Amino acid sequence: MQKLIVQGGTRLRGKVTISGSKNSSLPILAATLLTKDECVIHRVPDLSDTNYMLQILRELGAEVERASGTMNIKAEKIVPDTPYDLVVKMRASICVMGPLTGRLRKAVVSLPGGCVIGDRPVDLHLKGLEYLGAKVQVDGGNIHIEAVEPLKGCTMNLTSKYGSTVLGTDNVMMAAVLTKGTTIIEGAAAEPEVEDLANFLIKMGAKIEGAGTTRIVIEGVEELHGAEHTVIPDRIEAGTFLVAGAICGDGVMVRNVIPAHLKTTIELLQSSGYDVTSTKDTVTIMQGTSPKGFHLTTRPYPGFPTDMQAQFCALACTIPGLSSIKETIFQNRFMHVSELKRMGANIELDGDTARITGVPMLSGAPVMASDLRASAALVLAAINAKGTTKIDRLYHIDRGYEHLDDKLSSLGAITERIKE
Repeated sequence: MQKLIVQGGTRLRGKVTISGSKNSSLPILAATLLTKDECVIHRVPDLSDTNYMLQILRELGAEVERASGTMNIKAEKIVPDTPYDLVVKMRASICVMGPLTGRLRKAVVSLPGGCVIGDRPVDLHLKGLEYLGAKVQVDGGNIHIEAVEPLKGCTMNLTSKYGSTVLGTDNVMMAAVLTKGTTIIEGAAAEPEVEDLANFLIKMGAKIEGAGTTRIVIEGVEELHGAEHTVIPDRIEAGTFLVAGAICGDGVMVRNVIPAHLKTTIELLQSSGYDVTSTKDTVTIMQGTSPKGFHLTTRPYPGFPTDMQAQFCALACTIPGLSSIKETIFQNRFMHVSELKRMGANIELDGDTARITGVPMLSGAPVMASDLRASAALVLAAINAKGTTKIDRLYHIDRGYEHLDDKLSSLGAITERIKE
């Protein structure tokens, strides 16, 4: 089991290049199943999650070649049954369900695994496919989907009590592109990653309008063809490094980003007293002269992203005053709180809200990562803490951050991976 040793008390300075988006790459890789032709995908990050997805594609029958972030995928002959041992390792594997249903009118997918951060049912995914005409059964931990008759377009709403569903929108969109007639998704997820998937599908010959809004219109086509696409930058990785610059930086620039995708993160940092400036594809943060507490509530895009909540929790622990964070997207997404408290953080939990009073200095301690973003928060806190921090369950970091410790080391952090 790998662990990360972080020596605290260092300052970060310099430039870091942001990788391609994990949350775009996974559904885009799955979408290559929609055509028999070869697809070429650039800037796919080297992560355990993307590696699992490539393994799933191979098991389904696709030919996959990879070199330096570029994937050549040809799914000429595929089968509808996904491998249990791979699907249970990653929640996003559920996004093969849409393209398999669209192309083969049949899919067998195990209920997915991934981070344990609350109840995230796949009901809306299945509801959307049923609207299109598919029959769905869940038996023995497997989802069985079959459409005896051709799928037909319709109007549906994919909003739940927790807001829109990103992967659910992805799945329905991928199934609908090969469906007869017009499909309208009301309450669609508006995240940039959904729009990125739609842009790839359009390159393949799909007819889609409204991606990036809460209403997506899809006109079905007979077939799709191969295409070449470059994945957008990872806005959560970029936001993580900006928070690192706020916590312990003397000038950190993130490169290869789309600043518009970071709007809420940038605005919150600025309102908290940090100097943040942007160009066309970079964002730079300088150490604040008088940082202060903040109050945030997670919301679906374009609101504040739940995937940045843990990192800002780490920031709140280190700045003067009282901050509050309300989580409205996922239950149980404050599991990092107990670990930050081991490092000396002053945090009180009240249901879905954390109230944090900044302390002069955190202390290094042995801590355990509970999920992907919580692990990043612990790393950021450790860099600023006094002494040494040992972070266990490092595999969570590798699910979503490409070479995070190497990139932080290039900025001046002192980190070391060990096996125990």
